[in-house]
Amino acid sequence: MISTDRNSAEHSCGCERKLALNDDILMRIEKPERYIGGEYNSVVKNPAGVAVRFAFCFPDVYEIGMSHLGLQILYDMFNSMEDVWCERVFSPWVDLDALMRKEHIPLFALESQDPVSDFDFLGITIQYEMCYTNILQILDLARIPLLAAERGEDCPIVIGGGPCTYNPEPLADFFDIFYLGEGETRYRELISLYEECKGQNLGRVEFLRRAAKLPGLYVPRFYDVTYKKDGTIERFFPLEEGIPAVVRKELVTDMDRISYPTRPVVPFMKVTQDRAVLEIQRGCIRGCRFCQAGQIYRPVRERDPETLKAYAMELLKNTGHEELSLSSLSSSDYSGLPELVDFLIRECGKQHVNISLPSLRIDAFSLDVMSKVQDVKKSSLTFAPEAGSQRLRNVINKGLTEEAILKGATLAFEGGWTRVKLYFMLGLPTETEEDIRGIAELSNKIAAAYFDTVPKEKRGGNRVQIVASTSFFVPKPFTPFQWASQCTKEDFLDKAYQTRKAISEQLNQKSIKYNWHEADASVMEGVLARGDRRLGRVIRLVYEKGSFYDAWGEYYDNERWLETLAECGLSPDFYTHRKRPLDEILPWDFIDCGVTKEYLKREWERALREEISENCKEKCQGCGAAGFGCGICLTER
Repeated sequence: MISTDRNSAEHSCGCERKLALNDDILMRIEKPERYIGGEYNSVVKNPAGVAVRFAFCFPDVYEIGMSHLGLQILYDMFNSMEDVWCERVFSPWVDLDALMRKEHIPLFALESQDPVSDFDFLGITIQYEMCYTNILQILDLARIPLLAAERGEDCPIVIGGGPCTYNPEPLADFFDIFYLGEGETRYRELISLYEECKGQNLGRVEFLRRAAKLPGLYVPRFYDVTYKKDGTIERFFPLEEGIPAVVRKELVTDMDRISYPTRPVVPFMKVTQDRAVLEIQRGCIRGCRFCQAGQIYRPVRERDPETLKAYAMELLKNTGHEELSLSSLSSSDYSGLPELVDFLIRECGKQHVNISLPSLRIDAFSLDVMSKVQDVKKSSLTFAPEAGSQRLRNVINKGLTEEAILKGATLAFEGGWTRVKLYFMLGLPTETEEDIRGIAELSNKIAAAYFDTVPKEKRGGNRVQIVASTSFFVPKPFTPFQWASQCTKEDFLDKAYQTRKAISEQLNQKSIKYNWHEADASVMEGVLARGDRRLGRVIRLVYEKGSFYDAWGEYYDNERWLETLAECGLSPDFYTHRKRPLDEILPWDFIDCGVTKEYLKREWERALREEISENCKEKCQGCGAAGFGCGICLTER
């Protein structure tokens, strides 16, 4: 039961509403505005007037979740259905988590402040492997049994979506359903099925059985897996007739026919991405071999510029945001970008609204645009070469030459920029010491380009700053590198040391700053990314020992994870350091993400031969995404 000592607040609709947390608790926690709801554009419905209540959860802190476009899209979609009320749920921060356990306060949804256990569905978006323990925190605080097999008729249906569902197996024990693909296409059918089963008193298991037969839905309880003596998968199979052996992802085929949230919820507090967001396209043409998003969101599908212009004006009118950001995996590749940007510069300028253009390739057009929309004295430019040498950039199919990088940097320095951020990965397949040294040498060349480009008398006392950051490569499912070996923690740290040493030897070392990520968490991310069902027990035990917020470095306990893996008879090296043969059955092989395994194998073999593949606009690579019959696959080249 919710605590009886409730205070109340005035909701945006003018009616009085209860709060799940009393004044005493709100005064004792950090950022209480995370938990009170009532934000501008939040949706309130009469619970008695809806058939289905859907709690949409982002298993991280409020500021992170409210910055996620997918949450706003699905929140808007669900609440456009007259028979559904969708509310938001986030992970309580560690201070409130402790108080909720002490005071026996169940997890609640923001809009109604009602317990999550009262809802029909708990939908959880799974964006990052290191949030897996937070999913168990959500279930635990909501008083929902952690294991799907132990849930009764009065428990919400727990459904997961997002990029991590492209290998859902480590979480299979905890979810009733996984939704594979884009949420706009199949939820209406699923909810109607739920209403039908509920009306006929068919029960939880029969609803799940019928749901398992809908396209795009994976219900783990109707599948089983056997293993060989070496720990690899022997067989993965459905348990009942009529349950599909392969589950194909759901995809929006026409981006202009689906709705877009032009009245997104506006937080009371500053969040990580505190701006209006305009999604211009989905998918990416580039085919970087390390990038999961570039594969699972194929094919590229664009929104019409006229549609986007209308959305932009509505977003600004309905939110009051002072910044508008264009969302895409590769904004430079959007065919309508010049027209859209010209319109936004003109209209946003009238309203004193800034424009943010992430994911741009640094060329003359992009720099011209940024010079119009940014204060060059305050901004920095970002390049993502990913690898230090051209050889390794060919291996990963980055499609970016050193010449293009240096030309872009030179244009930037001519335009007044003095700070450049460079993003690289360490531990990529086939990487050598020469490739690592190339990170330092490329950073040095960019610094030198500044001194060659900007005369001393025009520098105004400014020193160019090159910030080189390295993350550690984690192989992901449905990429050509899904078979690759991942480095050990010791290998990663040695590579970071080599990079730092090489930078210290450069002529322009004083202009270069070097940052690197933690190695421990990168290895564990690799374990979870390519793991199987046996990891479910590990995740549960680690959570029960006290782990959550593993995505936050200060709360991650690597020794606890290693100790628990050993307790369960599992080795991290089996999931990470081991190189997989091409004929091995992978835990995610039952999923059809649109790109074929044959294509991924071809790209893996081309990578080992250091061969590049043209992007989708230049030449179709036969990846399989044309089977969806939409987007760039219909374009004549």
